[in-house]
Amino acid sequence: MGRRPEVFVRQVSMAEGQRLQRITRTAKDPVKLRRAIVVLMSAQGQPAPDIAHLLKASEDYVRDVIHAFNERGFDALDPKWNGGAPRRIDEQTRDWICVIARCDPRFLGRPYSCWSLAKLRDYLIDAGYVATISAETIRRILHERGVSWQATKTWKASNDPDFTCRTLHRL
Repeated sequence: MGRRPEVFVRQVSMAEGQRLQRITRTAKDPVKLRRAIVVLMSAQGQPAPDIAHLLKASEDYVRDVIHAFNERGFDALDPKWNGGAPRRIDEQTRDWICVIARCDPRFLGRPYSCWSLAKLRDYLIDAGYVATISAETIRRILHERGVSWQATKTWKASNDPDFTCRTLHRL
């Protein structure tokens, strides 16, 4: 097996070199810092195996960073991940959760006047909107979408079907 061809970063302008040096001095993100060091060392003529050895990284990692910088420029230095596990509940289901939370439970055949997170959770599972969901996830979804949620402490509504009609006629 022959030796792999050397990979170097493209020609870096003076302004780009200064920007890379500034990133290596001020970067808070360790991933961005490490990538900037790889690009800067390559721009100074260091081969990928030497950079990998100095940074205790794999040669493939160094080559990937160099290729990414050559293709995308400084955008390649920023990590592109989000924290946590991927979302299991799609956007349409999240919209439905908010619509249902704003709805009166009696219109959906439930015998209570307002939702609690536990009751809303049970309804969503029973109705088949989700297979499983926690009350905390529901709370987070409602908060993200701007649905204010306050548990009712004491509230009793009449179960008399004419109650609302008689109340409206008095107004």
